Amino acid sequence: MERTVLITGASSGFGKAAALLFQSKGWNVVATMRTPEKEQELNAMDNILLTRLDVLDRESIHTAIATGIEAFGSIDAVVNNAGYGLMGVFESATAEQIQHQFEVNVFGMMRVVQEILPHFRERGKGTIVNVSSFGGIVGLPFGSLYNSSKFAVEGFSEALSHELLPFNIGVKIIEPGGVHTNFRNGLEIITNLVTSYDPVMASFFKRYPEPTKELTNATASDVAQTIYTAVTDTHGRLRFTVGEDGAFYISLKADNDEKTFLDAMRGFFVK
Repeated sequence: MERTVLITGASSGFGKAAALLFQSKGWNVVATMRTPEKEQELNAMDNILLTRLDVLDRESIHTAIATGIEAFGSIDAVVNNAGYGLMGVFESATAEQIQHQFEVNVFGMMRVVQEILPHFRERGKGTIVNVSSFGGIVGLPFGSLYNSSKFAVEGFSEALSHELLPFNIGVKIIEPGGVHTNFRNGLEIITNLVTSYDPVMASFFKRYPEPTKELTNATASDVAQTIYTAVTDTHGRLRFTVGEDGAFYISLKADNDEKTFLDAMRGFFVK
């Protein structure tokens, strides 16, 4: 039987790689993005439907889901990939920056989940995949807003996985590490207005690669494959880590007492 996945943020990165992978595996793909008219690759492929979805706009979410169901008959899985990173000095963050980080990474994801759940409950099955980060388990200096948004994704997803189990609806969390890119690429950096933080922040960004420099980072294709594995998992697994660097930090926290973990992190980046 043909299966259908809806992916948010499919214009680039993990989302686009996942759309291409699912299509190659014979799935129908509802590839959503804020400006689908700009996409030139996915719109030329069989079994891929491009449609607009902005996670800040509930009506666009409702319409994208309805469009996907109309085109393919049903939706079997939703991948909440849309999101971005905001990093820098918390004291200098504006109220608008703080709100927007959570509107996109948390509340936007929740809107998509609320809109798809009636369809999944009616069908008696479905899978929700929420893209988090190793930063949803481990906090980093100057990552207070991004990390807290991904911590929220983790807690929401874990609790929801219990809530939806009686309806045969699975919830999965993807936790990528750094993905073959400079740490600052793809991030919004808060303009720092408090110069006292400047040397600490400069030291952090310089030191950030050191603890995991010998480890292998994931590629976007690796993350896409992990998303596919999560969607097709039949063993009830919740979390899927991808990338040796992310696994390093998650294990450092899981395998040690709090003092040992905190001393290690502060030794890496602060002291």
